[in-house]
Amino acid sequence: MKILIDFFPIALFFGAFKLYDIYIGTAVLMAATTVQMALIYGIDRKLQAMHKITLALVLVFGALTLTLHDDRFIKWKPTVLYAAMAIGLAIAVWVMRKNFLKLLLGSQLELPDPIWHRLNVVWVLYCVFMALINAYVVLYYSTEAWVSFKLWGYAFPLAFLIGQGFYIAPHIKANDSPTEGPTP
Repeated sequence: MKILIDFFPIALFFGAFKLYDIYIGTAVLMAATTVQMALIYGIDRKLQAMHKITLALVLVFGALTLTLHDDRFIKWKPTVLYAAMAIGLAIAVWVMRKNFLKLLLGSQLELPDPIWHRLNVVWVLYCVFMALINAYVVLYYSTEAWVSFKLWGYAFPLAFLIGQGFYIAPHIKANDSPTEGPTP
């Protein structure tokens, strides 16, 4: 169910764009993201920092797009979001010596510290990749191609999360096994 909640704003945005234009699509995206966050809040009774940042960026960049009638704002929003995430994670791990992924997920996953560090670095690289690929599509392709990229570009996060799952799976099993030696 959560995957549907995560996916429905972009699906509605895509549909509105195809039926109307980028501006109606942007308004639909803003409304759908607001509803999405209300649903997440209703289920979890809280919003994570990433949810709040995403909502704020969608509303701010969407409002700029609609007010100035300039689609560049909504198209650059993912680049800004991913770049901010990359910078935040990088500063946290290499300057502040904190691992935000471990702080956020450590209560749900028990992993060795080197694995948490590698995950953080991989997340920084992934966010840089996503920021750059969105920027490339914005700069060199039409708005219609960018909208299609936004829909089909969901393959990148899906592949990344599946790969991450395969990477951490052996480490989770190792943590769940008993620490004592075999019994005779």
